[in-house]
Parts: sequence; structure tokens; C-alpha cells
Amino acid sequence: MTLMLLSGPASEPLTLADVKNWLKVTDGADDLLLQSLIASARLSVEAATGRLLITQQWRLTLDAWPPGLTLNLPLSPVRSILQARVMDAGGAFKPVAPGVLTLDAGEERARLVWSAPPPAPACVFGGVQIDLVAGYGDLASAVPEPLRLAMRQLIAFWHANRGDADPAPERLPAPVGALLAPYRVRRLA
Repeated sequence: MTLMLLSGPASEPLTLADVKNWLKVTDGADDLLLQSLIASARLSVEAATGRLLITQQWRLTLDAWPPGLTLNLPLSPVRSILQARVMDAGGAFKPVAPGVLTLDAGEERARLVWSAPPPAPACVFGGVQIDLVAGYGDLASAVPEPLRLAMRQLIAFWHANRGDADPAPERLPAPVGALLAPYRVRRLA
């Protein structure tokens, strides 16, 4: 199973003005830095929680359909399935017929459920492609405020500690971790 980003978010959950206001920065000397910190904070929050914040399009590639009648999707929250395709014997991807796959877009774990067995791919590797849309929405206002606050706090931490050696860089600051904890997607398998 591999994931490929097809189309990233058109905007960020925080604007430069939001961040400058939070940090009480009035000049433009750090604008480029702050813009990069906004994107980095979003990516960090997404990695820590397993949730995509702003609408994005992704392609999931599988070698074959999993056994059973469901496929747990590795992204959250999934808003829609754009298309599912299977490679035929000629090496071309053909769409799976409408109605065969249904999205069960649960908040914690989205899954595909099929009503009939989907066609098997005619190749050994990468024969199934599923394009999907994930994220809370197109606008910053769709993102839960605790996640946006975690981004603000992470940006403030990075801004205040530029160049300082962090003895545990893989850990998020405790207040950020506390804000993210309720939003972490739990994976049992």
C-alpha cells in the first residue's frame, strides 16, 4: 500500500496575519520564516494526529484488493472517493463500476465497503488505484480550533527557540501534545 499526494491544500489552517497576531509581531522581517513555520506546523500536526487538516487529494495504490468486503483507509477524515481503478490485462487502468464501492466515512477510520467483489487487477504490483479527497474542509474555519491552537503554540515554540539544540526534537512540546491527544487516530492493527 502506497500513498501519493495528488493535490495539496490550497490554503493553510492559519494565515500569516493570525500567526503574527499570536506572536505579537508587527513588522515583516520574519514573514517568510513564519510562512514556512505555518506549513511545517500543519505537517507536524497532521503527522502527530493522523488527520489531514485542509482538503487534499491523495492516491492510494494497492497490489490487490484485501480479502473480505472492506478496506480500511489510511487517511482521515476522508470526505469522498473520486475514482477507483483496476489495471486490466492490457496495462490500462479501468474504472470500477459505480455502486460497487461505498465510502463509510467514519470520523476515526474511513473504509470502503463493496457490495460485490471488485474486479481483480491483471498485474502483480500496483494494480489498484483509489483517488480520494481527505481533510476537514477547504476553509480554516473547518479545522477544529484545538488543532489550530496546537499549530499556533508549535509555531511560537519554534520561533522562540530558533537554532537552539533540542535534546528531544522528535517530541512535541507538552502543551501541543495535550491539545493533539484527543484527535490522534487510534490504530488497532
